[in-house]
Amino acid sequence: MTPANRSDLPARLREALQRAGFTYDAVAELLGPLGHAALGRNETTPGLRATRGGTPLETLVRLFLLQAPVAVAAAERALPGMVDRLAVEGFLEQGVGEVAARLDVRPYATGDLDLWVVSDLTPGLDGRPVRVGTDHVLGISSASTSLAQLTLREPVGRALDLGTGCGVQALHLAAHSRRVVATDVNQRALRITGFNAALNEVADRVEVRDGSFFEPVRDELFDLIATNPPFVISPATGERLVYRDSGLPGDRVVEDIVRAAPRHLADGGWCQVLANWVIARGRDWDDRLASWISEDCDAFVVQREVLDPAAYVELWLKDAGLHGGPDYAERYDTWLSWFDDQGVEGIGFGWINLHRRGSDAAGAPARDLLEWPYDVEQPIAPAIRDWAAAREVEVGPDSRLLVRPDVQQETLGAPGAEDPETVVLRQQVGCAGPAGSTPSRRAWSAPATAS
Repeated sequence: MTPANRSDLPARLREALQRAGFTYDAVAELLGPLGHAALGRNETTPGLRATRGGTPLETLVRLFLLQAPVAVAAAERALPGMVDRLAVEGFLEQGVGEVAARLDVRPYATGDLDLWVVSDLTPGLDGRPVRVGTDHVLGISSASTSLAQLTLREPVGRALDLGTGCGVQALHLAAHSRRVVATDVNQRALRITGFNAALNEVADRVEVRDGSFFEPVRDELFDLIATNPPFVISPATGERLVYRDSGLPGDRVVEDIVRAAPRHLADGGWCQVLANWVIARGRDWDDRLASWISEDCDAFVVQREVLDPAAYVELWLKDAGLHGGPDYAERYDTWLSWFDDQGVEGIGFGWINLHRRGSDAAGAPARDLLEWPYDVEQPIAPAIRDWAAAREVEVGPDSRLLVRPDVQQETLGAPGAEDPETVVLRQQVGCAGPAGSTPSRRAWSAPATAS
């Protein structure tokens, strides 16, 4: 792919996508509930049945989202004057009378903003056996949308997307940051991020830099750092998939980021991490994570899910396309043996939020580490902001507590009893959101095993 700053292709592609109405809402309406839900499960047959009309929108859906070959004439109508150019740039592959996608171009929506995200093709559609390359650039995944919903959206000066991948976090950050730096060690990811920034007309605010973790931004400060690092916990042996494997053993990558981030935060700045961590045999998970956190930061850490070692190994071997392969059992046993040797009892998944205290901050830093496997209202970022604001409230002898307006009372007892046996006050938003809350970011994600 040609670097975006040397090419008019992003602007031309954007114009074609707009002309075809290739937006998230339009595609969802075209696919209908059946096709839309099936695509979310990586199944394409209902979507193919719904896109037989030959319009430019249907052609783009079949080509990029359903990974079906389309006739050259149909591709030319949807992408006028660009088919040959897109083939040269690696987006398309031309055959005899047909065109197939080699990269994914996917509509994405956040608030009132329509975006498009280029990445490598989603692997495993319709159960096709696929092994992704070591430099695979993952598209929009459940992890990336979770981080987008976690990240604070107040206006800031400088933001850092650490390990940018396809650049979806950088696109979000560019909407409320004067300057965004996006880093990665994957050269293909940096090229694709640059293209996505140009495609979405934010290239003037997004700078891509090559390098590992904080190396490209040594001695620089940021108001906001958002990162979904390659956090898969493994022995760091065998083939490395850059988008998910750091090359460091265990959860060292997450520990290193948490320990190093405060040095790159301006006063009042935030670092927000979506991560996995080890639950070690004989040690509380929160005690272990608390030992990583600098005294310069307040911290709000939430463990959302716990997997046992066997389930975790299965998840990521399937993600790599190794399930059922000739060496699957051997890899499974090696990984599980390593967990046992390291005393790994389980693997936690969740959020780490670090808030850099100002130089004039008084008192001990706040430390809240909790387990919350229940529903949350999305986006969850306002609840993170509320947590920080509550820590700054001064409480005195004349202070009084107020009940939040979203709190509801529930009672439990025998029918007809004069008094209930139990009274529960339940918060309805934030970390107690109702089931089925509607997220504000909309996209078809990669499969859950690729998050």
